[in-house]
Amino acid sequence: MSDVRQHAEEIREQFSEHLDLTADEIEERLDNLVNEYRVPLEEARRSVVSHYLDEAGLERDDVRSGGGGGSEKVNVEDVNEDEQWLGLTAKVVDLWDPRSDAVGQVGLLGDETGTIKFTKWADSDLQELEEGAVYRFGNLVSDEYQGDYSVKLNRTTTIEEVDEDIEVGDDTAEVEGALVDIQSGSGLIKRCPEDDCTRVLQNGRCSEHGEVEGEFDLRIKGVLDDGSEVHKIIFDKEATEDLTGIGLQEAQDMAMDALDTTVVAEEMREKTLGLYYRVAGPTMGRYLLVDELEELAGPTDTEDVLIKARSM
Repeated sequence: MSDVRQHAEEIREQFSEHLDLTADEIEERLDNLVNEYRVPLEEARRSVVSHYLDEAGLERDDVRSGGGGGSEKVNVEDVNEDEQWLGLTAKVVDLWDPRSDAVGQVGLLGDETGTIKFTKWADSDLQELEEGAVYRFGNLVSDEYQGDYSVKLNRTTTIEEVDEDIEVGDDTAEVEGALVDIQSGSGLIKRCPEDDCTRVLQNGRCSEHGEVEGEFDLRIKGVLDDGSEVHKIIFDKEATEDLTGIGLQEAQDMAMDALDTTVVAEEMREKTLGLYYRVAGPTMGRYLLVDELEELAGPTDTEDVLIKARSM
């Protein structure tokens, strides 16, 4: 008996006194989550159990324990782990045009603690969300990409419109300090060209779509030291060009001349390390995403700054 089938049999037994379920229909629901949405089996089981609890109008303690559970109710600022099953009460702050036919809606959700990106799959059979409306969501799944957290709405997600308003919190941060490190994965990079995928390629491969012909981009993953703690920051293409004065075409020409893309990051290090900056932007997980940048008076001695930062 497969693991999925075994879980289906256990869930059928768990709800035998409350719902007329077959192991086949439970297995189909589990299999869809595991194989189509790549949800870990234990998380898929929790989602399915939560669905049947709602269908039967039961609390968790009303059925025999079988490892199931509902989604944890959290605030936006608490979404800091990958593949969590969550409940949120949030306002639809903004809606964007999806870049893929597989995506039904994409945009920002917000509560008093901040905002977070959401994606609703086109085949999820969920209601359309309206900008400015407040909803109570159940069975959202968190996703993490390079420190940036988002939530996904799938077929098991529950949506209930709430007759109230939420004053969405501002999650923008500002930091001043010396740029003490430019980390691996900075400089001239290639991203996956597939719709709704911006993953950075590693040796020509996307972790999601395999070997692809990537598209060039610029990025800096930096560390800013404010004198008491260090902050991880990310500069996108525009911010990287503002910071370094190196444009995308110039970076490609440099790499072509040297037959090596790493020369771009090295040039960026020479131009920026040890200088002081004020940066501001939204915080996503452990990173600050720079959308405002100002160089401060300096520069300082790069080696002294690096020694100080490494001794903290």
